[in-house]
Amino acid sequence: MPGKTLLTVSQLNRYVKSVLEGDFRLKDILLRGEISNFVDHYKSGHFYFTLKEGEAAVKAVMFAAYAKNVPFQPKNGMAVIVRASVTLYERDGSYQLSVYDMQPEGKGSLQLAYEQLLEKLKQEGLFDLSRKRSLPPYPEKVGLITSDTGAALHDMLNIITRRYPPAKLILYPALVQGKDAPQSLIAGLEYLNRNRSCDLIIIGRGGGSLEDLWAFNDERLVRAVAASEIPVISAVGHETDVTLCDFAADLRAPTPSAAAELAVPDRQQLLSRLERLEQELQAMLRHKLSSAQQYFDSVLQRESLRNSKAAIDRRRERLSQIGQTIQNHVTEQFSDAEEQLRSKGEQLSLLNPWNQLQRGWSVTEKADGERISSVKAVQEGEKIVTILADGRLYSRIENINVEIGLKGAE
Repeated sequence: MPGKTLLTVSQLNRYVKSVLEGDFRLKDILLRGEISNFVDHYKSGHFYFTLKEGEAAVKAVMFAAYAKNVPFQPKNGMAVIVRASVTLYERDGSYQLSVYDMQPEGKGSLQLAYEQLLEKLKQEGLFDLSRKRSLPPYPEKVGLITSDTGAALHDMLNIITRRYPPAKLILYPALVQGKDAPQSLIAGLEYLNRNRSCDLIIIGRGGGSLEDLWAFNDERLVRAVAASEIPVISAVGHETDVTLCDFAADLRAPTPSAAAELAVPDRQQLLSRLERLEQELQAMLRHKLSSAQQYFDSVLQRESLRNSKAAIDRRRERLSQIGQTIQNHVTEQFSDAEEQLRSKGEQLSLLNPWNQLQRGWSVTEKADGERISSVKAVQEGEKIVTILADGRLYSRIENINVEIGLKGAE
């Protein structure tokens, strides 16, 4: 065949590959189709599948670097929209799609991922009501896993210290948004459980979008909440926000403020109950004493005992004295208990860090949130944040005087 160039199969495939990949119109295309023959290669992390539409089909691959960013689990029969480039697999001489983004058609990827994981964990029994535990009625220590700079923490501190001053609060500051948030929240659960630091845990944050709250739908965190040996209240977002952590926790609170109210009893209600119990006990004692006195009066009416009236009068007087002593003792005990409760409440209120800010104190931090306790920890020109009771001041250090700092410490 004179004038014709003789090619090898490899050369032909390489040439066709260069033609396909050199066409700018095929470098970034959006394609709609239905997944079939899906394979999730567990060793490499790559996705292999066929994209079908009617009688037409094209093979596709999504390499691990892109596949790991797909939040939902692709399945056969699922309608998707992919973003891809067209290339050729030289070994087989067949063209294919190299996919670098995939979205479910008609439903957001996060919503689909949420529904898939919800169904998976539900089938495992992770959300069964039989696994839920009762909350302690009078917790001595309450653990809070949340951001130490959010409004949610401020609300929970105020409500718990007001409702139940004897409770000791243990804060584990954690990230509540972003890719590192799930591991930070898990670390808080593991720390409080490992040290048995509290009787009850509240985990949560304030409201936000589905993306903002997504850390609380992370499978690892949901399993950690379910595995906690300490009862957990999930308090994420607003009342309409529902995360998978809400299903795994022992109790779901619609907001962080509601979680604080559910976590501890109300001091005023406890005091009222103590007063009712005191009144009921006094009434019971009066009834017992009255019954005893009526009995002795009836005994005195008997002919055989009339001669012993003087002795019985003495015993009756003694019985009355004993009854009065018992009543005084019970009243004194309830009064002491009430006074101790009020005293502990006042002491805890004095320790409330927000009250210190109200008195004119402040807290100074670096821009990254690190607390500043010494002038040696900062440099001139560095930005700092001063936290006051009603807001924050952002400033820059112009001069550092070590000597003045030392005098202040003496």
